[in-house]
Formats: sequence, structure tokens, C-alpha cells
Amino acid sequence: MAIRQVSLDEAKDLMAQGHAYLDVRSEPEFETGHPPGAFNVPLHCASDFGLEPNQDFLRVVQNLFPTNSTLVVGCKVGGRSRRAAEILSMAGYHDVADLSVGWEGRRDAFGRLQPGWSRSGLPVETGQPEDRSWVALRERGGSQPDSG
Repeated sequence: MAIRQVSLDEAKDLMAQGHAYLDVRSEPEFETGHPPGAFNVPLHCASDFGLEPNQDFLRVVQNLFPTNSTLVVGCKVGGRSRRAAEILSMAGYHDVADLSVGWEGRRDAFGRLQPGWSRSGLPVETGQPEDRSWVALRERGGSQPDSG
């Protein structure tokens, strides 16, 4: 199944229509800044060996959002969000949009920067929102508190 990639303007419009923003970056990345209202469910978590796949990712998302949910998925530059969107699509989510430029932005085929959310003058929220941080969502999503 093809993953729908969206621009910043499209992502902003989708969120205004009620799509939830799922930020799949790490906790420290999320804390430094994210779109207002974003939910942090990292695709990878820090371990003693660097970043490793988050074994709780899909289970937590499934416990928080039914498969008919409308989601915009974002990360730093687009790689993790694309992978997360693929995982969600394979799990039965039908309305998932990948913010292709992510938080920081990415370079196009000609080396030009396509600015991401943080470089586009869009609203930004910082910190770990009590009800949307990875710790809170992991607990709400039915995972063990010491995992991830």
C-alpha cells in the first residue's frame, strides 16, 4: 500500500480537520519542540547500545488510536515517519499521512532545503505534555512502565 506523503500546508490543514499528529522522534527530540497537540510515540528508544526499535510502538498506538483514526505522522527529516506510517498501514490504519519534510526539513534532489515544521514559522510547543508524553502514553497504552 502506498503511503500518502503530505506537505507542511497539507499536514496543517489535516490537523485543523481533526487529524492527530503522531511524533515518532525520541523523547529528547520531542521535548525540544513539536507541533502543538502532538503525541510522542517513539519508533526507536535509547538503550545502552544506541537507538533500538521500540517494541511497544504498535501496541501503544493501537491502544490509543482505533484503526479508523486519522493520523499525521512526523519525525526529524522524514525517514522514521515513513517507516512508522508503513507499520501502521500494515496494521490496518487506512488514513495515515506522512509529513515528508519532518520537523527539521530535508534536502531535495538538487540539494535545496525543504524546511520542516520548526523552520517554517508554524506554532511550536516544548516540553513533555503530561497527557501526550511517551511516559504517559506508554502507561495509558497498556505497556509496562519499565519498557522502552
